[in-house]
Amino acid sequence: MTAIPVVYAGSFDPVTNGHIDIARRAREVFGNVVVLLIANGNKRSLFSEDERFALLQQTFKDEPGIRVDRACGLLTDYLKERGLRVLVRGVRGPEDVAHEMTNAHYNKKFFPLAETVLLPCRAEYAFLSSSAVREAFGYGADVSDLVPPCVAEALAKKRGG
Repeated sequence: MTAIPVVYAGSFDPVTNGHIDIARRAREVFGNVVVLLIANGNKRSLFSEDERFALLQQTFKDEPGIRVDRACGLLTDYLKERGLRVLVRGVRGPEDVAHEMTNAHYNKKFFPLAETVLLPCRAEYAFLSSSAVREAFGYGADVSDLVPPCVAEALAKKRGG
């Protein structure tokens, strides 16, 4: 089977175990995944873009078939510039599906060759999100079991420990 490179894009602030699971499962289906850090100006970030990129690189450094990249601007521009057309999105429930269907519509509008594949999350990640991790961390909770070790270490440093 020929590998189809797919793009799994997000702001990854921070990358969670749920993100890792989606990237790995996408790799199992398609063969190659680009985990793409893309700027989202609508979100208040815990980590800078450079920190998030470094954490993604650490997270996936020993993962064959998974490559980390970064971009700004329209996701469809990234796809066109690199000759890619398949996006993978993880979904936790109906709200995510509705949101991703809207995104898929606009991605298709701006790049008619773009296709979006939705991967339902595993049950253990159904309520895991970067925003939930950020909020819990902000209140002093230990979120180390929700994120990869490199993120847990970076969070501890942010907390001063």
